[in-house]
Amino acid sequence: MIEGSCQTFVSDCQVRAAAELISHAWDPVVLSALRLGPTRRKELLTRIAGVSDKVLTEALRRLRARGLVLRGGGAGQAGAVYQLSPLGESFANGPLAQLAQWAADNQDDLVASSATS
Repeated sequence: MIEGSCQTFVSDCQVRAAAELISHAWDPVVLSALRLGPTRRKELLTRIAGVSDKVLTEALRRLRARGLVLRGGGAGQAGAVYQLSPLGESFANGPLAQLAQWAADNQDDLVASSATS
């Protein structure tokens, strides 16, 4: 736990930095899909229902730029293979997985709250 940091919630606060990792709707979904292991983009399109090719490409570019996803593949292979970097693994298997579990545990309350507002 970070002690004493972000008391004023300034722009360089760690909370903001962490929130930016999930600020795009599809980024956490792509990270979660890559938890299953290295995957080609076409397979990700199939695995992630509802994402367009363009949006997936943008998400992969963002995640690569942040150092969360690696792109591999070479001669003789049918397309690039994407996988979580060590940093991506620590995020996807740590805080992101915990956030998903929290949402699953509280789904009924979340749905009830959104229905009444």
